[in-house]
Amino acid sequence: MVRALVTLLLASLALVSCQPAAAPEPPLSGAPGLWVVKHPDGAVAGWLFGTIHALPEGARWWTPALDRAAGQAGTLVVEVRDLDPKAIATVFERLARDCPCPPLASRLPPSARPQYALLLEANDLPPRQYDGLETWAAALALSQSGAKAQAQATNGADRALLVRFRDRPIAELEGAGTQLAIFDSLPETAQRRLLAEVVTGTAKAATEPERLARAWLAADLGTLEQETRQGMLADPVLYDALLKRRNRAWADRLEPLLVQGRRPFVAVGAAHLLGPDGLVALLEARGYRIERVR
Repeated sequence: MVRALVTLLLASLALVSCQPAAAPEPPLSGAPGLWVVKHPDGAVAGWLFGTIHALPEGARWWTPALDRAAGQAGTLVVEVRDLDPKAIATVFERLARDCPCPPLASRLPPSARPQYALLLEANDLPPRQYDGLETWAAALALSQSGAKAQAQATNGADRALLVRFRDRPIAELEGAGTQLAIFDSLPETAQRRLLAEVVTGTAKAATEPERLARAWLAADLGTLEQETRQGMLADPVLYDALLKRRNRAWADRLEPLLVQGRRPFVAVGAAHLLGPDGLVALLEARGYRIERVR
């Protein structure tokens, strides 16, 4: 179970990342969204690239525009630099089990409990499988177990970029421990809404991955931005904790890199770039010129 949760962690926090099934024929291909960040005088300061953390095998997304931008960048900036599963699992276990918890079914609204029982049965899991986990951690575990296909995280854009920049500086905005701590610090009421959303959304989860993967590859920004207003992010508390506050903290961390001439290639979950609370809007408010790269 821990290995599955490690796979899920980055996909869940990216907000528009997904867990697709096997690649269709022919393999998916496209040109994901890329932005150039410019100083007020027009000089290039860096790039913003919206990633997806799991893709079908064979998906083709590396474009000439991405190649040029990555070649000119001085530093790669990602959400999490160290993707070592054992290290992430250790942090997860420490945070997920540090307080006594009531049975998980009792933390769900009555209307969601039958679906929870079906999820356990469908995955051949005992009734008390997740009772020892805090509510947020159980939500992540159920999100993974409820998917019909395991996330193909080895094909994610993040890992490909980490390999490409392995001989250059790589900075992280949070790290896995900080990301998990965001969930751990949610009020229990918000954690329970997250859990209920995961349980009641499992039917939709069977068809969403490919739709979102196609939207990402096509740089369908309208569809991707819409995801920031649905599901768990329709809840104001979850939206503020998982998207809005994180984006503001990231903008604060990115600005010194831009000012210092580090020419960062910023690769974060695509939803973090979009909408009024996205990094594009936040950096524009600070005087930078942000342009789509076609």
